[in-house]
Amino acid sequence: MEKSDYIFGIRAVIEAIEAGRSIDKVLVRRDLTGDLSRELFAKIKEYDIVMQRVPQEKLNRITMKNHQGAIALLSPVEYQKLDNLVPLFYEEGRNPLVVVLDGVTDTRNFGAIGRTAACAGVDAIVIPERNSVTVTPDAVKTSAGGLFHVPVCREKDTLSAVRFLKDNGYHIVGATEKGAENYTKADYTVPVAIVMGSEDTGISDAVIRACDELAAIPIIGKIESLNVSVAAGIMIYEAVRQRMTK
Repeated sequence: MEKSDYIFGIRAVIEAIEAGRSIDKVLVRRDLTGDLSRELFAKIKEYDIVMQRVPQEKLNRITMKNHQGAIALLSPVEYQKLDNLVPLFYEEGRNPLVVVLDGVTDTRNFGAIGRTAACAGVDAIVIPERNSVTVTPDAVKTSAGGLFHVPVCREKDTLSAVRFLKDNGYHIVGATEKGAENYTKADYTVPVAIVMGSEDTGISDAVIRACDELAAIPIIGKIESLNVSVAAGIMIYEAVRQRMTK
């Protein structure tokens, strides 16, 4: 990890938070205590930053310098919020296309999806705070810089994000083998959010129930499923095809 990718030391992390640095998450030693650590925890809570308690060894693997039990991992991009972007899309007269990633955890898959999204003119990618990929330097590299060109919204959880989009007029299409219809039959010509599930379990049951349509990509050969980044590319470009035809 490059030194520019993180900040270490409790006071330095607090100052980074207060300065508005784009922080991916803060790693803190499991048994971290004391007045200064309490101030750090209060800032993390105030600014709604993801915190993860880890063993000392994990912190030492990042840096052997005096980290005092706290390291902030910096994000290469500034995360956005749907409640800011959604009204803006409508004000600008867009017909928005959003990709929601429900539990995707592989950085290379995320980067590949980001690259496709940038090529296809996707308006935003949504990820949850927990159990998900984040925008790391490796993800940006895999995306060929695409993640610099597509807003990434980091929301509390996928279900809340999907419900918010639905309440704001988005048609929610879930990509799943449980879908009863071919992916080409879904309607992507309206404001739409395409939901892609995790690499191992797919879309969570609660999010599936919140979708308006469940669309399946045909699997004809002997392998049961597509890589999620390939599946996302197929879904995204079906939306592009329908919109260009219309």
